Amino acid sequence: MVAGADQRWESVLDGVVVYAQGALCTRLARGVVPSDGRVRVTGLPRTVDAGSLRARVLGGSGVRVTEARIETEAEPADDGDRDALLREVERLREECAAARARRQRQLALIDEVAALRPVPPPRRRDDPPHRTTPVEAWLELAGFVDERLTGLHARLAELDLALRDLEHELSVAEDRFGRASTARPSARVATTVCAVVTLDGAPGEDGDVVELELEYGVAGAVWVPAYRLSCRRQDGDGRLVLRASVAQRTGEDWTGVRVALATADLRRRTDLPRLGSLRIGRSQPAPAPAGWREPPPGLADLFTSYDAQAGRLRRPRTAAGSAAAAGPRAVGPSPAPVPSPPLPPPSMPAPAPVPQAPGAAYGAAPEVVRGAPRGRAAAPASAPAFAPAPAPMMPAAPGMAGPPPPPPTGGSVLAGAEAARSAPAEPVSGPPRPSGDELDYTALVLCGPDEKGERRGRLFPGASSDVVAEQHWRRAETVGALPLPRHAVRPRESAGSFDHRFDAAARADIPSDGTWHTVTVGEVAVGLRTEYLTVPSVEQTVYATLVLSNTSGQALLAGPVEVTVDGEFLLTAGLPTLAPGAVRRVGLGPAEGIRVTRRTNLHESTAGLRGGTTVLDHRVHVELVNTLARPVTVEVRERVPVTSEADVRIEERADWTAPEDGAGAGAGRKDDSGRPQEPPGSPGQEGPEGAEHHAAGTRVWRVALPAGGTAVLDGGYEIRIPAGKALVDGNRRS
Repeated sequence: MVAGADQRWESVLDGVVVYAQGALCTRLARGVVPSDGRVRVTGLPRTVDAGSLRARVLGGSGVRVTEARIETEAEPADDGDRDALLREVERLREECAAARARRQRQLALIDEVAALRPVPPPRRRDDPPHRTTPVEAWLELAGFVDERLTGLHARLAELDLALRDLEHELSVAEDRFGRASTARPSARVATTVCAVVTLDGAPGEDGDVVELELEYGVAGAVWVPAYRLSCRRQDGDGRLVLRASVAQRTGEDWTGVRVALATADLRRRTDLPRLGSLRIGRSQPAPAPAGWREPPPGLADLFTSYDAQAGRLRRPRTAAGSAAAAGPRAVGPSPAPVPSPPLPPPSMPAPAPVPQAPGAAYGAAPEVVRGAPRGRAAAPASAPAFAPAPAPMMPAAPGMAGPPPPPPTGGSVLAGAEAARSAPAEPVSGPPRPSGDELDYTALVLCGPDEKGERRGRLFPGASSDVVAEQHWRRAETVGALPLPRHAVRPRESAGSFDHRFDAAARADIPSDGTWHTVTVGEVAVGLRTEYLTVPSVEQTVYATLVLSNTSGQALLAGPVEVTVDGEFLLTAGLPTLAPGAVRRVGLGPAEGIRVTRRTNLHESTAGLRGGTTVLDHRVHVELVNTLARPVTVEVRERVPVTSEADVRIEERADWTAPEDGAGAGAGRKDDSGRPQEPPGSPGQEGPEGAEHHAAGTRVWRVALPAGGTAVLDGGYEIRIPAGKALVDGNRRS
C-alpha cells in the first residue's frame, strides 16, 4: 500500500501519564473521514510500543475504529533548533581559533620588542681602544622599548579578555547543543512513525469533522517526587506543595500537555491467566491454526530453471579455466541439477505466554492478493518480545489475523533471530501453531532464489526494522540511570504494594533532553504544628520541629522537602512515606530563643534489714527559659533505667509520663513467663502506623511556656539493688 494514498491527519500530544518507568501518551487528531476510511495519523515518536496502540473516536458520531497499526516512514528533516545550535557552536569555535591566533601573534611581537638591544658598529684599525657611547642614545632606546611594551601588553590584556569571553560563550553553546532535544533528528533524512487507522461508518452529515484519540506507550521516562513546605512560626500553619522531577528521552517534546504521575509499573502483566479446560467425552479434532496454511505442492520445482540457467552461465568460465590449467583435455558437461522433492509442511513452536501490553487494540483481517498479505491487523500484544524465529511458512489465509510483536526492550533482535533460525525446530504433535513474529504480516520477507536450503520462496520475519527500533529504545532507557537528586527515592520503592496516581493541576512543558525537570503537581492537604523538643541529658539545646500529619486521601511518597520558614529557605530534609493519617516530625534546627539547663544529684544509701539493699537516689532538675515573643510548647525527654532482674527495683519520683505510642510504658514489666516485656515500637516489634518510636524507658514532660516565662521541672528515680546483685569494684550508679 502506497503511503501517499492515505489521507494524513496532523496530531497534537494532549496528555501524558508518567509511570515508574515509561509513559502512556494520549494524542488527538481531527479531520474529515475519507471515502475509503483509511487515515494516517502522523507525529508519533520512534520509541512507541506498537503493541500498546489503541484508537477510539470521541463524540457520539457513527464512526468506529476497525483497525489500527504502526508504520515507519522516511521523510526529509527540516532545519530546526538543533541545526541552529550546531552552526552557533561552529561559529564560536572559529572565532576562538582566530582569537588564539591573534594572541599568539601579540606574544611574538612582545618577545620581538623585548629583545631589542643596542648593537655597536664594527671596530676599525685606527679606532682608539676605548670608545664612548652617547648616553642619550641608550636612554632613547630604553624609552622606546618601554613605551612599546606598555602598549603591547595593554593590547594583550584586551585579547585575553576577549578570548576568555569567547571560550565562555563556546562552553555555553556546547552545553546547549549537548542538551538539545532528541525530538529533532540530526540527519537530513529522518524516519518517522505514524498510525494507520481504518474507520468504518459514516458521520451524521457529510463532511463532518471527526476527532480521533490515540493512546500508546513509550519508553524512556522516569519521575521522583519532591515537596516544598512553607510555614510561619507565629501562626503555626503552612502549606505543602507536591512537585515532581521528571526526565524523559522519548524522542518527542512534551509541550503544553496534561501531566499525571503514577507509581505503577507499566510493564506489569494485568491480564488474567488462561486456564485450559478439561472435558470428558470423545476427542475432537484440533482446530485449524489461524493465519497459516501449508506450502503449495511443487515449491522446490519453482527454481529449477533458475538453477539450470545459473549453471550454464558458470559452466564456460569453469571449463575454460580448467582447460587452461590442465592442458588439452576434454571436459565433460556438468550434470543438470536434480529438482528436490516437495518438502513436508514444517512444524512451528507455540508462543510462550507473556504480559499483555496496556492499551492493545483489536483490528480487522488483512487482505490477501495472490497469496501475499496486504496491510497489518492490530491485535493484543500477546506475543513475546523475543519470540523464536519461525519455520518457513506461507501467507495467512483470508480472514485470519494475529497480534504484532511489541517493540524490543533489550537484547539484540537480529542476533536472537539468527540464533533461532540456525537451531533445529523441535517436532511437536498436532498442527503447527504460528508465533507472533509469523503473524506480523508487514514484517514478513519473501526469500529469493539466492537463499539456501528451505528458505527459498518462503516468508520469514525481517529483522532490519527491529534493530533500528531497538537502538531507539536503548537510548531512551538511559534515563533510568540518571543520578537521583538528594533524598530522592524511586516511586516503586516508596509506594510499597499500593499504586497511586497524582494529576497535575496545570499543563507543563518537558523537553526530551534526558535531564531532570521540575513540575508542580498541586497542593496537598496536611496538618502542621510547630513543637519544640529537647533532650537535656544528651545536649542542652532546644530544637524546633514541625509535626506533619497527612490528612489527604493519598499517601505521600518519600522524597526531598524544601522547608521555608517565614519566607526564608531553611533546609532540605528527607520526608519518609506517609500513609493517610500518619504523623512525622521534620527538624527545623536549634531554637535560639529557648534555653534549657539540666542538673543532676546522686545520693547513695542503704536500706532494709542489716542494710542489705543499696539505694541509689537520682535527682534531676531542669530549667526552661522562653525569650520569644509568643507562647510555646516544649517537650522535654528523659530516660529512666530498664532492668531485667526481678530483684532490682526502680521507683520513679516525677510527674513525667510515657510517650503517646506507649513505648517505655512497659519498662520494667514482665510477661507471664517472667521475661521482661518489650515495649511497643522497639526493634523487632512494630508500633501503630504513623506513631513515633521511642527507646525503652523514655519519659516525657510537656510544658507550656508563656512569652518571656520560665519553668522548673524536678524529677528522679531510685534504684534498689539487693546485696547479692551488687557489683564489686564496678559502676553501680548507671
